[in-house]
This record gives sequence, C-alpha cells and structure tokens, in this order.
Amino acid sequence: MAKITLGRTGIVTDRNGFGALPVQRIPKEDAAKLLRKAYDGGITFFDTARAYTDSEEKLGYALSDVRSHIYIATKTAADNADAFWKDLDTSLSLLKTSYIDIYQFHNPSFCPKPGDGSGLYEAASEAKAQGKIRFIGITNHRLSVAQEAIACGLYDTLQFPFCYLSGEPEESLVRGCREHNMGFIAMKSLSGGLITNSAAAYAFAAQYPDVLPIWGIQREQELDEFLSYIENPPVMTEEIRSLIARDREQLCGSFCRGCGYCMPCPAGIEINTCARMSLLLRRSPSDSHLAPEGQEKMMKIKECLHCGQCVGKCPYGLNTPELLERNLKDYEEVLAGKEMTATNF
Repeated sequence: MAKITLGRTGIVTDRNGFGALPVQRIPKEDAAKLLRKAYDGGITFFDTARAYTDSEEKLGYALSDVRSHIYIATKTAADNADAFWKDLDTSLSLLKTSYIDIYQFHNPSFCPKPGDGSGLYEAASEAKAQGKIRFIGITNHRLSVAQEAIACGLYDTLQFPFCYLSGEPEESLVRGCREHNMGFIAMKSLSGGLITNSAAAYAFAAQYPDVLPIWGIQREQELDEFLSYIENPPVMTEEIRSLIARDREQLCGSFCRGCGYCMPCPAGIEINTCARMSLLLRRSPSDSHLAPEGQEKMMKIKECLHCGQCVGKCPYGLNTPELLERNLKDYEEVLAGKEMTATNF
C-alpha cells in the first residue's frame, strides 16, 4: 500500500486524496454513500472548501463519527480577518469537528504574510494557537504566488495544479516544496476531466513520492477505480509513457484548465466549459455536449461583450474571448456534421 508523508505536517496518508468539490453536484445521501465508501475502502484524506456550496456539510454528515481517523483540509477565500473567522466557524460547524487539519487560503491573488495589512496570516496563526487548525496551507493557480509561498517559509502545504500535462515550472514547485519540507497537494490531477485514463494519471503522480494527488470524485465507478489502486497501484510502463506522450502532444499549450476563476461572466457565458469544448468533444462522449442544453450554452458565446474581465482574471494568461470563438467554430462544425479543425487547443 503506497503511503506518503505530507511534508513537515507529518500527515501520513494513502496516495489517493478525495477531492470533494464534485460532491456538491449530487444529492446528500448519494454523497454520503460515496464518502463513506471512500473511507471504508482506505481513503483518509479529504479536501473541500467553504466555496464548494454544501460539500463541507455533506462531508460532516457522512464522516463525523470517524473524524479522528481521517484528515480534513478545507479552504477560505476570505480577504480580511473578520471574514476569515466567519468562514472558519462555519466550516467547523458544517464539518462537525473542533479542528481542521489543514486550513488553506483559497487561491488568493497575493501571498498572505504577517504585517501585510490583510490580517489573514495573523488570524490563521491565532486559530492555530487556539487549536482550531493544525496546519496553515495555501492553494493557488499563479506561479508567482506559489513560489513566494514556498520561499517565505510560512506555509505547511501548497496546493497547486499538477498532472502529466504539467511542465518545468510546476516541477520546480514540487522540488521547492521538497527542499523546504513543505507538503505538496496536487489539484487538477485529471486536468479538469481532460485526462481520461486514471491509471496513467496515478502512475505519473506515483513518480513523486512526496506529492499527494486529490482526485475529484462524483461517481461510484470513479471511486472504485481509485480504491483498486490502493492494493494494486499502477506503475509507469512503456504503454503508459506512450499514452502520456500522445496526450501531451494534443493538450499541452494554451488550453482552458476549467478552473473557473474567470467566472462569473457578465454575459452569462459558462466560460470554464465553453472555452474547452473542442477538447471535451474529442475526449469524452459528446451526446450531452451536443444536446439542446449544451447548444444553448455554446451559443451564448455570440453574446460576448469583449469586456476583458475574463482575461484579467485568468491565472494562465489566456486570451479567453479568442479561445471561446475558436471553440464555437469547432462546435458549429460538429453540429454541421463536419470534422473539427486540427487547431491545437
């Protein structure tokens, strides 16, 4: 059974972390069944956030009676101390616990530090002194913020996108965390659904003994795959290397990761779906994407205001309006029964 130690936290857990963002999309009892099956199957690390609507509530409902046997990481998007304490108290109540194992600043635009005027790090330190949180973490999609978080030595963990589509900048973050004895939690390990071979994703992550991937799980079938890897972990083979090479050729570059930080759109466009529709059509069953509801979503692109808000908020520096237009063109070709253009998204 493959275990990892999450940096100086000393947390030892299976390589399968449960990403609880998707459970907000399913009914409470279904979510509870899924979470409980994950725990019964050997998963002990669960990651959620105050921003994930009722995810915390569902996690507390399902697992409060085994609280001492699991690790809970959650997040606050607060931008001041008062909002921090409000978020923390709400999370503790919903999770039905007296403490959070890792409390993370949720994708801040800057790296909170003592004396920066926000009061955020001071609040986290006080919460830690009170025993309400055990470790202080930070999540981000911006390399500069992540690099600063590592260098400052204030954080116990970093959560950042990392998968086999990642490049040298992300690799350097993993190395930096290792050098600073800082835990690295890999989000987007399936690249928002674009990586469809979980065994390949697992085998890639397994090459990094100090990286904890959290898998966004919504369906029992998905969970069963990862539970099977506890006793029979996939390893890197030539077949998997070839698959990864093909995926990297198709997917690496200026594509939408689906993180959603460009939202909401003032024109009502579901950017984090529409801006990667070409890839979704290539890599997943297309019936739902091409159904009337999917068509309605995509046609909203024609109402783009070109206000530039999405460009300014994209942590990957994408030209989002241009990306939307290219995806709409491909989408309309598919509707017309044509093959999509060979544009590299």
